Amino acid sequence: MAKDSSKCIVFWAELPRADEDFLGSIRDWKGGQIALDAETIWLKGFADEQADSSDLKQLPNFLLYELRDGLLFRRGALIPSKKVPTALLWSPIDKALRLTFPPSNQNFFGIHEKVKVKLKSSEEEQSAVALLCLVSDIKDRIAATPQFKLNKIDWIIINDYALFLGTPLLSFPGKAYWERDGHLLPAGFDFEFKNLSILLQQKYNPELKQWLLWTESGNYQPISKDDFRKLSVSSFRLTEKAKEWN
Repeated sequence: MAKDSSKCIVFWAELPRADEDFLGSIRDWKGGQIALDAETIWLKGFADEQADSSDLKQLPNFLLYELRDGLLFRRGALIPSKKVPTALLWSPIDKALRLTFPPSNQNFFGIHEKVKVKLKSSEEEQSAVALLCLVSDIKDRIAATPQFKLNKIDWIIINDYALFLGTPLLSFPGKAYWERDGHLLPAGFDFEFKNLSILLQQKYNPELKQWLLWTESGNYQPISKDDFRKLSVSSFRLTEKAKEWN
């Protein structure tokens, strides 16, 4: 008896990233995988019955492909539509789509509503671009730092902390951060699902006018880029005095 070749079909699918909110209908699917590029959400690895399900067919601008010899064919087509995209970072559908996005919370060091996004330890070495310091720990060090080093740094006050942005980092005690897609992540940490980085920016920072500063526990603080100023001894002293008057 001849083997049913349809059982060997590998399905791929794509839809625009603008339609990501419609993916809730497949969030519990097992076995399939999801990945993102600049404009497209990619799906693969789902079963025959899933490929024919109404959950997929109801997605707007949804395109289904069959993988043949490294090329993607629309179902029933004899001519391929495109090559298989490369360099995609894949995650299981049921894990990647289980995240929720509650309203943005502006309270940094006492957050009551938490964004359900996890950071995890990372062995990849990243160059730090920002430093968060207690003002009380560094106020004497600012005056002793040569001005040419301060000129390369932008800064802002956040409650009792100073956030310095720029390289090379100042040699102050504090917590270092590295940058991914407009996020400032604690050194040694990364998102559990790296391909959600851009999705989070689209959700919370669509105009890219803010830095999103994260804690290891998965909370974030949006900081307007327009609020940063050039660092100098005088600007630091004036800001510190203004804070004391308030």
